[in-house]
Amino acid sequence: MATVRKNKTEKTVDVLILLVMLLVIVVTLYPFIYVVSMSISEPKHVINNSVWLWPKGFSLEAYKRVFENPDVWQSYYNTLFYTIVGTAVNVAMTLLGAYPLARKEFFLRNQIMVFIIITMFFNGGMIPLFLLIKNIGLYDTRWALILPVAVGVYFIIITRTFLQGLPESLQEAAKLEGANDIQILYKIIVPLSMPIIAVLSLFYAVGHWNSYFSAMLYLSDPKLHPMSLYLVKILVQNSDSMVQEMAQDINRTLYSVQIKYALIIVTILPILFVYPVLQKYFVKGVLIGSLKG
Repeated sequence: MATVRKNKTEKTVDVLILLVMLLVIVVTLYPFIYVVSMSISEPKHVINNSVWLWPKGFSLEAYKRVFENPDVWQSYYNTLFYTIVGTAVNVAMTLLGAYPLARKEFFLRNQIMVFIIITMFFNGGMIPLFLLIKNIGLYDTRWALILPVAVGVYFIIITRTFLQGLPESLQEAAKLEGANDIQILYKIIVPLSMPIIAVLSLFYAVGHWNSYFSAMLYLSDPKLHPMSLYLVKILVQNSDSMVQEMAQDINRTLYSVQIKYALIIVTILPILFVYPVLQKYFVKGVLIGSLKG
């Protein structure tokens, strides 16, 4: 097999692309490595800002203090609940909304799609939504972070485009066998839609995991706060209960900064493990969902 030789211009372009990619990798990884290093270095080096990349010394005391705090575990439980239940509701509602809109025999699909798309650009605003949630009894409940965001218009569009690319012959054959629309959706559409379901699950899960502003608006009970809001209170509002409880501790100043870095790692680490699990579906689902029509 003949080898294609690249000319000087092509080699130069390849080198430039490689350098740009290396720069992107460094810019992306450095903040994460820095936070990890700060969280496990000796506290004196953290206070002196002498940690630039790799850890100096080794200490897990900050993580120990984080996991000894019951508020962290409660916030973690809340975040897991919002992420798991919220993502399940999101994916189910998105599929149920996109499936009929992808059926060519549904004569109102284009008109309904127009009304759905309008909601991407116009909404009632934060205050009317807050009043609505309060009046229907969702305020200060877990469902205030799940039901108002039960479906995303953008994801309905992507899922509808994906479903339109599935073979219609499978659905027609199922109807000839006596299957109804619910059976077709459950036994045919869902198994064939695993790539787009993985994409939906990833985006919805990350959104729930990182969301804090809605919790700040709709949840006054600290026992319902997610981990992201707990992190905001510590990093932005500086209301670090773990540090305040160490008022008589001579190491209070040493650990007050390091605890924040440890808490950042504890917050973001679980969601990072979701990406490798869904990676094999992710690219395929995004490409098919965005290109097929």
